[in-house]
Parts: sequence; structure tokens; C-alpha cells
Amino acid sequence: MSDQTRGGQSDGGETSDRSVRDRAFHPKLITTLNEYNLPTFGADLMAGLTVAMVALPLAMAIAIASGAQPGAGIVTSIVAGLVISAFGGSRIQIGGPTGAFIVVVYDVIARHGYDGLLVATLMAGVILIIAGFLKAGRLIRHVPEPVINGFTIGIAVIIATSQIADFFGVRAGSLPADFIPKLAALWEAHGTWSGASTVIALVTLLLIVAFRKAAPKLPGLLLAVALTSAAVPLFGLEVDTIASRFGAMGSSLPMPSLPSVDLETIKTLLPSSIIIAFLAGIESLLSALVADRMAGTAHRSNTEITAQGLANCVSALFGGLPATGAIARTATNIRAGAKTPVSGIAHSLFMLAFMMLAAPLAGMLALPALSAVLVLTAWNMAEPQHLRDRLRGDRADIFLLLMTLLLTVLADLTIAIGAGVTVGLMLRLRRRKTPEPDWKVPDR
Repeated sequence: MSDQTRGGQSDGGETSDRSVRDRAFHPKLITTLNEYNLPTFGADLMAGLTVAMVALPLAMAIAIASGAQPGAGIVTSIVAGLVISAFGGSRIQIGGPTGAFIVVVYDVIARHGYDGLLVATLMAGVILIIAGFLKAGRLIRHVPEPVINGFTIGIAVIIATSQIADFFGVRAGSLPADFIPKLAALWEAHGTWSGASTVIALVTLLLIVAFRKAAPKLPGLLLAVALTSAAVPLFGLEVDTIASRFGAMGSSLPMPSLPSVDLETIKTLLPSSIIIAFLAGIESLLSALVADRMAGTAHRSNTEITAQGLANCVSALFGGLPATGAIARTATNIRAGAKTPVSGIAHSLFMLAFMMLAAPLAGMLALPALSAVLVLTAWNMAEPQHLRDRLRGDRADIFLLLMTLLLTVLADLTIAIGAGVTVGLMLRLRRRKTPEPDWKVPDR
């Protein structure tokens, strides 16, 4: 992936010297502060507030779907988001927990506990730092796009499936991790569905879509979740909330500490940490590419990879989740008028303020409302509007996409990505005389 936009546009007058773009570590914050002024700060501050209001319910929903406490998502947005903005190679990228990690995080927690996730996240951070300093940022662009689309759609299917219980208020107990047994267990419990939960989820979904179309500048996601959650106590509805299921939310950051690590743990968690690092690298550079296309900027891929590594190490020390560049939040940041990485730093500080001042209110959020947020996230990840075009493409690409999708859903991400990349590179060798296509900018 090029550190320049395809049109050759420079980033706000910054140097196009190749030596700068190819450095392993040269944060954009340092470059942008050279021309910083008060109007730019005002624009960054307002953009940071806007993104924080979008990120607050989303971070909690992602954490819950990952099998973690909701506060872990907020902690990740605060500490990892700040590091990504302060040290990253993109001018206006927003970092934090994303839906892409839900499947692998849920699996690691189920198999190795939350401490195992912290170790895997820390190891993934180290892998990304090494990759950044080895200037491997550009190598990720050689991952075939059908593989990326395949596992992204597969993850979207798994996320949507994981939200059936909360969306419909089904009392299914502890669900199996595997896809088919999970569907069977949900069907067996379908008689326990809750009409109140279903109405809350559906209304939330409709409100989010309505706000996006009618008032795109408003934090429609937060407003929709807040309005439907307020209806729960107002009408005395029997609907689960964050507080009723998880207890009171924490109102401060935990103290940093190193997770317990030994050689056996490292060997056991190495495959999961590689997958986390791979997803973080792919998602962050896709998000940076989205920012470049929307704002006419030029990201530094090696610096971005290094910053993602630092962010995941810091997140693990504070008990957070894996983090990467968030495409939808980055797009929101740009539309809100962000100019520099200060907007991402402001987003993290506003998230910290929300945690300290509004933890009791966050505990009142209805789980079906948060479930609706993730269902919409899964829909956006799958990009169904592009399905017809993808199925009209080259037969080899269609096979690669479907193979990766099915392996992601029915097997696991490690097998899906390993097989997808291997087969994709073999296909690439067969048609090596054909110019390699550029990644398409995702809409999500």
C-alpha cells in the first residue's frame, strides 16, 4: 500500500521525500504540529467530541460481544486510541476496539481466560512493532483482496449470529462457540424470546438509520441507544441492561501491570497473537487508506504499523482489548472536520471524561440496544451492496472469497487466513504477468 494517495496528492504541504515516507517510525503528530494554530485546535476538539460520542456505546458493545466486561472497550478506546493518534502514521485516523477482533478475542477468552487475551495482545503488539521497524507495512497490500473480503464477511456473519440472543431477548444460557451448534442452541431456546427486547432492538436500529439520513452531523448512534435505553425504566420493561448483567461500571482507569508470561504460555498463544497482529495490520492500513481517499492525505504505513504495536502493548498493560484503526470512526472524524492527530487524542480524553463522569448512566444502557449497534456494524462490514459485483468477478477470486468466508464461519480465523493467503499467493503466481489490483476502499 502506498504511503501517498493514488493521485499523488501531498499531505497538506508535507514533504514527499521518499526517505521520510519509508522511515520505520516518523509520527504524523510531529509533522502536523509545525503548522498548528488555534482554529485547527478548535476543529480537532469538536471532531474528537463527535467521535467519542459515537465510540462510547460501540466500544462497550464490542467488548460485551467479545466476552469481556463492557468497561474493557472504553479502556481500550482511551489508552490504545491515544497511542495510535499520538504515534501513528495517519493524520486523522481513530483507533480503538473494532468488530474485526470479536471472533478471535471471544475464542481466546473462552480457551485461555482474560489473562490469556492480555498475553496474546501484548505479543501481537511486539510482533507489529518488529514488523514496523522491518518496514513490512507495504507487504500487507499483497494479501489478496478476496481473502480480506472473505474473512471480513465471515466475521460479520459470526457477529450477527452472536447478537441473536440479546437482540431477541432469548434465554439460551452459555452458548457453544462453534457456529452450527450455536444456531441449534438458539433455536432450542426460541420459546424464551422477549417481545420487549425485540422492540427495543428494532427501534434502536431504525433510529440509528433515521438519524444517519436525516441528521448525519448528530451523534445518532448514541442518541438512539440513549433514547431506547431510557424507555426501559420509563415503561418498566423487563430488559437486560449493562448494570443488571455486569454490575456497576468502573469510573477510573485501572493501574497498568504486566500479565503473567512464561514460555509455555507464549507457545500456546502464539497462533492467536499472530492472527491479532495480522488483523490489526490489515484493518489499520485499510482505515488509513480510507482517510487518505476522503481527506487527500498520505499515511506512513511503517509508522502506522509500529504505532499499532505500541497501542496493543499499552492496551494489554491496562487490561484492554486488541486495538486497531477503526474505519467507521475514522470516517466520522473526517466528516466532523478533523485536521490533525490531535482530534484522535481529544477523542480518547473525552472517552476518559465519560468514564469518570457518566459511568452510572452507562450502566443503564439496554443490551438489546447495544446488540442493534453490532448488528448494524456486521451489516456494514459485510458490504452487501458490493456482493453482486464480487460474484461477477474472476472465478478464482470468487472461489478464494467463498473458501475464506466458509472457513472463517465453520472452522476458525487461523485456518481461514492461512489457507486464504496460501491459495491466494498461488493464484497470484499463476497470473503474475497481470498487474496486481489496488485495494478497493471499503464503505464501512
